[in-house]
Order: sequence, then C-alpha cells, then structure tokens
Amino acid sequence: MNHRAISRLAFFFWLSFLLFTFLQPVQASDLETYEVSTSILNVRSEPSSDSEIVAQFVQGNELMAFQEKYGWIQTYYDGEEVWVAKHHLVQKDSLSTENSTTETSSTPNMVTINSESIFVRSGPGTNYDAVSSALSGDSFDVIDRSGDWYQIMINSSETGWIASWLTEQATQPSQNNNNTVPSNSMNLEGYNIVVDPGHGGTDPGAIGLNGIQEKDVIQPTSSKVIDHLRDAGANVIVTRSGDYFVFLDDRARISNSYYTDAFISLHYDASLNLSASGVTTYFAESGDKGLGESIQSSIISQVNLHDRGVRQANYKVLVNTSAPSVLLELGFISNPHDLSVVQSESYQNEVAQGITNGLINYFE
Repeated sequence: MNHRAISRLAFFFWLSFLLFTFLQPVQASDLETYEVSTSILNVRSEPSSDSEIVAQFVQGNELMAFQEKYGWIQTYYDGEEVWVAKHHLVQKDSLSTENSTTETSSTPNMVTINSESIFVRSGPGTNYDAVSSALSGDSFDVIDRSGDWYQIMINSSETGWIASWLTEQATQPSQNNNNTVPSNSMNLEGYNIVVDPGHGGTDPGAIGLNGIQEKDVIQPTSSKVIDHLRDAGANVIVTRSGDYFVFLDDRARISNSYYTDAFISLHYDASLNLSASGVTTYFAESGDKGLGESIQSSIISQVNLHDRGVRQANYKVLVNTSAPSVLLELGFISNPHDLSVVQSESYQNEVAQGITNGLINYFE
C-alpha cells in the first residue's frame, strides 16, 4: 500500500469519527419542551397555515420540539410527524422562576393580553395553580413584577400572575369599560363562564331553509354572547373562536381545565316539521335544572319566539362537563319565521342579554 493510499484511509477513519461524534441522533433530554398557551391549537401536517389540520391541542398540553422551520415547531402525534405554530407555544425551560429575581426594569401600570387565551396563576410560574383565565384584548392593572411575570388585579379584591411575554403594554383603559356596557355591568365579576359555539369546520350542524348552516348562525350569536358576558364582568373562555371543528371531549376538557362556574353551549334547531318553532334549554344533571330554568326564562323575556321550555337530555358535552352546564337551542332554522328572526342582529343581542341576565339571576 503506497503512502497516498494510507493517507486516504487515515482521512476516511478521521471523517467517520467526526460524523459518529457530532451527528448522533438528538436525545430526548436535549430537546426543548413547550406548553400550549392558547385555548385551541391546530396541529397540521406541514409547516404552513394552509396545510391539513390533523388534530388539535388544548391549553396546557405539552409537546417536545424536534425541529423548527418558518416559525413552526415539528413534533409527533400518534407516531406521525406534525407541525404547530410556535407563537402559540411557551418554552417550558423559560418558565421556571426558582432562580428568577424581581426585574429592575420599569413595570407597566397596565398590560393587555395579546395571546388568544391564557391562564392567570396563583404565583409567578407555570408550576402554580390556575385561578382564572384571560382572553386576547383583556387589560389588567399591574401591581408587581417577578422575573418574567406580572402580578395583576383580577377584580377589586383578587390578584393573580400572568406571563409577561403574552402581554403588551396598554396605552388606554380596557375596552371592557366603554360606553356600551349595560346597566348590569360587573354583576358577573369573578365568574368564569365557558361559551361553547356548537359544531364548526367540517361539522355544519343542522341545515335549514335555503341551505343555511347552523354553524354560520351560531358564530355571530356567540360573538354577541361573549361581548355581553364580558361587559358584565365575567371571565369568558371560548371553546372555539373560528370556523373549525372541535371534538366534544375537547370542549368538555377545555371547560374542566378552568374553575368554571357555568358552561353554555349554543345551538340552533331544525326539524322536518317546518312548523316547529321556538327556544329550548337542555340540561343533563338534575342539579343543573335551576341554571337552565333561569336562562330559559330570561331569554324568553327578551325575545319574541315560542317558549319550548327546559328539558333533560344526556348530551355528551353536558355529561362530560363538571361545571353546571346547559345546551341552548335558540330557534329553528328550518322554520321560515324563526330563520328570519334569528339571523337578525337585534335577536342575537336579545339572546345575549337574556343569557347574561339569566346567569346573574342564577348566581344571585
């Protein structure tokens, strides 16, 4: 073997050693762990918002990141490679406050939530219990700071902690305190209310006259219900904030992950009998009947549709929800008169006010 061949062989072994040493598979202990910070996070097949939704994570779920591309994190779901948007994740390693000290930098007087939904915790870290929740656009007075966490006033007597990286400095008072607040403002202060807009995405719900889909009437109604509840001081958690599908088990799990005081599922009805008309409230557990009666009577006092009463039914989303819960059928989209009424903005506002008043009466 000549000198050149020996040199090539030596180079080959040296290169093999480098590859073996530095290109070993990444061990799990070296990977970054993230927590989902939004109420619902779509899991996609590719790192793109246009790719197929293959699953959904909910707030508090943890995942391990194997790579990052274009602002997307790659992880695994049911053994398959999937992608999630990084801006809805919080790195777990950065959440520990054991060694953190109070920041010397200035602390804002007020901050606004810029993430879709977050937990308010009892202390400055994710290892503390969630005591409340907040949604995008909510503003809070800041009274203290510890590391990357702000201590805020939840209401006039309670405080909590939120992650600073999920907020931005507020330049004006909260939009919840504007001139559109009704006279019963703040009567639901301190209560956590889950609003569940039924169906969505690939599930259109009932099909009414002229092909009207239930989900398309639910969406504007739920927006008005959310606004009225927040104007009354409630902390509102929403199971879906857009036109996408959420499994019934996940809707219940979202509610059960909070200290929920009431769960309200919004729907519209349909029937082959075109004369079927009116509003119905359903409950599953006998202990929830009082909530159903309060909301039903309050809605009927606001709207001009037939009162179909309060009925018991073992709907899965109600059975699996631990908080007091009801499912509302707010009119028949298969009935010409009902359909013309329920699509109007005035009716949807009346329903929203009825639900709000019903909850106030129930808690009082």
